Amino acid sequence: MDSLLDALQEGRLIELPENTKEDALRFLAHILEAIPSLPAGLDVVGAVMERERSAETALGGGWACPHARVPFEEDLICVVGWSPPGIDYGAPDGKPVHILTMYLVPQNQRNHFLREVSLLAKALRLYPGLDRLAAARELNEVRDHLLELIVTAREKVGPESRARMIQLQARVGGALEPLEDLSRLKIEPVTVIAGPGMKPVVLTQNAELASALEAAGGWVEKIESDGVVQNGGWRLLRRGTTVYANERTVYDCLAIASAGKKANSAR
Repeated sequence: MDSLLDALQEGRLIELPENTKEDALRFLAHILEAIPSLPAGLDVVGAVMERERSAETALGGGWACPHARVPFEEDLICVVGWSPPGIDYGAPDGKPVHILTMYLVPQNQRNHFLREVSLLAKALRLYPGLDRLAAARELNEVRDHLLELIVTAREKVGPESRARMIQLQARVGGALEPLEDLSRLKIEPVTVIAGPGMKPVVLTQNAELASALEAAGGWVEKIESDGVVQNGGWRLLRRGTTVYANERTVYDCLAIASAGKKANSAR
C-alpha cells in the first residue's frame, strides 16, 4: 500500500464535492492531471470515466478504487478523495462511498496496482475503525484513520515492505514531510460570486490568481456547465454551488497550478 502512503505524504487527500459519483471522479482525475511529472495533455478524466463504465470499482465498506491505465512507464500514482456525507456509488453492499482512492496505472505498474488493491481489500476486512472513518468530520481525522489502516495491513505485506511499515508506525500521529510533487503543486481555495448583469467577484488570498480570473471572460459559464476551466497556469475546479436570491450564485472552488507543466489558455 505504498502508493496510498505516498498520497498521504504528498498531500493528495482532498475533500470531495458534495455531488454525484461522476462529479467526484472528474474532480479527482483533474487533480491527477495537474501532477507535474505527468505528460501535458493527458486525458485522465476520459480514461477514468471509460474504465468506470466497463468495470465496478467499489470495494465495499464505504470504499472505491477507480483507476485509469495509461500507455507509458511511470510510478503508480494515487490521489484520495473523502466525501463526508458519502456518495451513492452503486456499491455491492449498498453503502455510500466515503473514500475514493483513484489510481493512475502506467503499463509497467499493472501488477503493482493489482497487489496494492488486493492488500487494501484485505485491510478493509481487518480494520476495526471503518465505522469511525465513515463518521469522520475533519480531514485530519480521516488522514489518521487511513494511516492506521495501512498499519493494520502490515501483517499482510511481504518482507520487502515490512521496513516501510515500521517507518510508517513511527510517523503515525506526527507530521509527514511533503515530497517534491507537493512542493510543485499549488492548491488554492477560491470563492466566486456571480449573477446576471454583474462582474464575477473572485475571493482568494492569491493575488495573481484573482487578477488572472478577473481579467478573463466566459469562464463562469464553463464552471457552471463543466465544473472545470483552465485559465493560464491555473485549473479551476468546482467543489460546490449555492444559489441565492436574485439569481446570485456562489461557487466553492479549488484552483490548481503546477510548476514545470505548461498549461493551455482558458478552455
